[in-house]
Amino acid sequence: MAEQNPSVSTSHELRAVAESFGADVERYDRSRPAYPDALIRAIVQRSPGGAVLDVGTRTGIVARQLRDAGCTVTGVEADARMADVARGHGFAVDVGRFEEWEPADRRFDSVVAGQTWHWVDPVVGAATAARALRPGGLLLAFWNAASPAAELAAAFAAVYRRVVPDLPFRPWAPNMTDAYDEMCLKAASGMRESDELDEPEHWLFGWARTYTRDEWLDLVPTAGGHSRFPKPVLAELLTGLGEVVDEAGGTVTMPYRSVAVAAHRH
Repeated sequence: MAEQNPSVSTSHELRAVAESFGADVERYDRSRPAYPDALIRAIVQRSPGGAVLDVGTRTGIVARQLRDAGCTVTGVEADARMADVARGHGFAVDVGRFEEWEPADRRFDSVVAGQTWHWVDPVVGAATAARALRPGGLLLAFWNAASPAAELAAAFAAVYRRVVPDLPFRPWAPNMTDAYDEMCLKAASGMRESDELDEPEHWLFGWARTYTRDEWLDLVPTAGGHSRFPKPVLAELLTGLGEVVDEAGGTVTMPYRSVAVAAHRH
């Protein structure tokens, strides 16, 4: 699920949305999907070593997968509430915006950002990452893009239109995959501005996850901007979405595309 806004080109300027995900850190930590094993293996295989900087580490979802794969992970996180949870999972985390972060004498084999790079200025972020990377190191920005079946997407959209008609985007709508493609283009453009990075590559991994009704409704409030809905509005939204899941048989099978942009340091 995206942490996103329809204005992808300027999403890194939307700090109120970017820093709203820590409103319910326990829910975020338990409900947000992880990333496919193939993506994690590719990071390890394409990096010269196991020292990883996780940009926008949030609660450490990516970091835990990389640690399980043998990496040592340091986080950078703008939200102190999320940083505290990641620290509770055993990670060192610097609190602050990545654009203002300084590596000092630290160098890393890879700099990764799962579901967060669109909140970073793409040019400043790429330059900062390049300074933190060892020669041959990997910069990788990636996202889980949900692509529900058309009938399910239409049913979800109808609930959003009824409950939050002024919301400028529809989560899990078929055209939301276009937003992820735009995020990748934005990330690649920023990487090309750095004299220290190679030409970006695009990676794609397909997978799926089946959610129970309760699991799906636990995930929904972690979507971008949802924590800012008034409680009665969010409750009505969840009731409507729950009815959709019930009518679909009580589960939601969500196809995902994990899309990524990668560039190595010279």
